[in-house]
Amino acid sequence: MKFFVLSLFFAVVIAGPLWMEANDVSLIRHSWDKVKTNEVEILYLIFKENPSIQAKFAAFAGKDLETLKGTAPFAEHANRIISLINRYIDLLGDDGNDATIKAILEEMGEKHAARGVTKDQFEAFKVTVLNYLKSHVEWNDALGKAWDTAFDKMYSIVFTKLH
Repeated sequence: MKFFVLSLFFAVVIAGPLWMEANDVSLIRHSWDKVKTNEVEILYLIFKENPSIQAKFAAFAGKDLETLKGTAPFAEHANRIISLINRYIDLLGDDGNDATIKAILEEMGEKHAARGVTKDQFEAFKVTVLNYLKSHVEWNDALGKAWDTAFDKMYSIVFTKLH
């Protein structure tokens, strides 16, 4: 019996945290698939609703958002942001990806800490993305809970790198 308990303990420690339940991952992927090609529209809304986030990006700080929206640099940056979210979502649901997820999110936290991005700005980003999703997909409590969990788990790593 002691061997079984010890084996179970080591299995849990080695496996690491379960990032998301399979059903929640499925809900997230299904909803994200409907909007993930709207990179420019999503970034535009993030900057429009949160000018302090736009101000953190040297290439966009102080510039007219309406003019920026149609530029290649804006589209490229929007693609980078959405690609990072895509990668995170693609890795969810498999505990074997824990180390990769953690490394990606730690790097994101470090890069954003260097720009002075705050937890409040990350939370504002979340609110805007969730509002965008709510207006473009069939929203329900289960989907909202799944997205909240995904962001909370993401931020639990990212926030360890912010000042």
